[in-house]
Amino acid sequence: MNVKARVLTINEERLRKRIEALAQIGKIGETGVCRLALSPEDRAGVELVRSWMEEAGLSARLDHFGNLIGRLAGQNPAAPVLMIGSHIDSQPYGGRYDGVIGVLGGLEVAQTLREQGIVPKQPIEVVAFCDEEGCRFQKGLFGSKGILGQFDPQDLERTDKSGVTRREALAAFGCDPERLAESVYPAGSIGAYLELHIEQGPVLDDANEPIGIVSAISGPLWWTVELTGFAGHAGSVPMPMRKDALVGAAKVILAVNELARLDPEAPTVGTVGHLEVFPDSRNIIPERVRFSVDLRDIDLVRRDEREKALREAIARAAAEGGLQYTITEDTNSDPRYCADWIKAIMHEESRALGISARELMSGPFHDALALSYVCDYGMIFVRCKDGISHNPQEFSTYEDIALGTELLYKTALRMSGTNSGM
Repeated sequence: MNVKARVLTINEERLRKRIEALAQIGKIGETGVCRLALSPEDRAGVELVRSWMEEAGLSARLDHFGNLIGRLAGQNPAAPVLMIGSHIDSQPYGGRYDGVIGVLGGLEVAQTLREQGIVPKQPIEVVAFCDEEGCRFQKGLFGSKGILGQFDPQDLERTDKSGVTRREALAAFGCDPERLAESVYPAGSIGAYLELHIEQGPVLDDANEPIGIVSAISGPLWWTVELTGFAGHAGSVPMPMRKDALVGAAKVILAVNELARLDPEAPTVGTVGHLEVFPDSRNIIPERVRFSVDLRDIDLVRRDEREKALREAIARAAAEGGLQYTITEDTNSDPRYCADWIKAIMHEESRALGISARELMSGPFHDALALSYVCDYGMIFVRCKDGISHNPQEFSTYEDIALGTELLYKTALRMSGTNSGM
């Protein structure tokens, strides 16, 4: 069935206009976006989305974690909510669809329900979670973990490249870091969670399929590694006498890459994406290097094996270079599997739309990863061209996004109209 031939319940044109309008905030180049968490651009985006939530008839609020939450009342206000969400913060060199289609798609679902005169059995909340990306303060899922009481108070003291702490950024955003506990959801108050997202990988595009159903999210392990040596003049300290922290870091970075490639058939990935060198001068031997490590796999046993080998590689590089080292664990999650009953609804509704949607795992993590620890969850992927994401060239067609949003709507309609599984 041709996408254009389908009669959609959701308003594709409204969704397109909102995506394009939000993309103007923090715009870089023709198609890129830079909307860092808790930045003025992020706040402007939140205010725009809040206006759309209120226009749609939702009550909207900004909590103390920086999450924007729009609520559609249900028949039973005390029932556990059906939460739909994602994020609108971006990478510093990002695209306009990552996270955004999940928030605006969720809003489109809630608005369509109201326009259809449907009052769900339980409340539905559409959430734009704060700082999913984690690029500004080097730790993501802040807002989604926050509402679950899983945040680390030390995260408030993390600084960005300008020395601004998360605590200061939250206060400037209009939140009160001393009142975070007020924004934590009571246990059992979230019944289920849904998220629509671009795939950020090439599977659907290669298969020429518009949407897919997520089976699981791989388990991310995030570290901050610090190697410390001794600074000296680059022109006078003999090579055998050096304690060069950057040389040690280079060995570790190579080890991350090599360990992730050990099994070419495995979905293991490893990345070092952030590096700080002190004193950062061309003619001083680097004394201290701090860098991130991102290791992910759907197989926890294999990921644990790679972690053990990486720890050994760090110890070896430090010993060879006469360096001291520390490893700080920022994030550690098991692979998390989507609920079978939600996937079953998605499969049924996708077939009704004339689509045989495949299941596929997610290498990137999402706010759904945090929510998976307190409730059942389901995710829908929309194909993106060549699998490109975290890049201004990120692209999905509005037809595909609308189709994914229609499936999100049909799934939410089924879930909010029955007590099954909730």
